[in-house]
Amino acid sequence: MVKVKSHELRAKGKEELLSTLDQLKMELSELRVAQVTGGPASKVAKIKTTRKSVAKVLTVLNNNQRTALRKLYRGKKFAPVDIKRKQTRAKRRALTYAERSAVTARTARFQAAYPQRRFALAL
Repeated sequence: MVKVKSHELRAKGKEELLSTLDQLKMELSELRVAQVTGGPASKVAKIKTTRKSVAKVLTVLNNNQRTALRKLYRGKKFAPVDIKRKQTRAKRRALTYAERSAVTARTARFQAAYPQRRFALAL
């Protein structure tokens, strides 16, 4: 097979991608046999491009699967860890807006009794 292009793979469906993957793996095994038996240099040189093509197909399959899962879990309260946004460790552990603005009953009474003063400056 020739070198596979990612934009062409993204247009294909899951079954087509799986069949392409099977073909590439078969070709790779044939090329490895040719390498061991001392085949021509052109076959041995194709091993690298075939390996990279297999990786591209697997990458596109995984991306499609993740996209489908993200669509499935959109709007839900919980989602699998590998689907959530990575962000930084500190941002993942930071308090949410609701948690930050939560006030105890005592503080709420105090704020109601003593509201923050507003000063107007005359210019």
